[in-house]
Amino acid sequence: MSETPDGVEVRPYDPTDAEAFWELKRGFELGIGEGTGGDDKLSTYEAKLTDDYRTRYLSWVDRCSTDDPGCVVVAEATTDDAAETATDDETGDLVGYAFVLPEEMTFIWDAAVLNEIFLAPEYRGTGVADELMQAVLDHARSQDLPLDRMVLDVDEANDRARAFYDRYGFDHWGELVARDL
Repeated sequence: MSETPDGVEVRPYDPTDAEAFWELKRGFELGIGEGTGGDDKLSTYEAKLTDDYRTRYLSWVDRCSTDDPGCVVVAEATTDDAAETATDDETGDLVGYAFVLPEEMTFIWDAAVLNEIFLAPEYRGTGVADELMQAVLDHARSQDLPLDRMVLDVDEANDRARAFYDRYGFDHWGELVARDL
């Protein structure tokens, strides 16, 4: 898809990415719990990261990316050393991902839904998140949407994420509320 100046390629998710993708997903979930809430929020997010959840989540990612290729993109870092020793079956390290829900799910909000975007901490501030965002915006524009709009859920306490979304012109559009079942 694209090559960032930092040697990171943004490309569509492939099922062979599952293990590395899961590690990023864990970072996403633990970051939500740790960075935007108290101990109870962190323990809630930690508790859901079971083997069963992992299996179900990765299966869902596979279905989504099969049904709507390009709705899940990954950022893969390659180093000069890795490139010299890599075979056709080897890849670099996944350092981030973005996930816009497949077109068939756009009726949830009558718009494109940015489900998740995550970047390993050491790659933040390098422009890789911008490449991921551009990839999902481009993909969302290719979807047949009821509203030409992208929505997402962001915790009001996540100042870094809110600043990132502000740069992309996201603004307040309602409020998401939740309760335990």
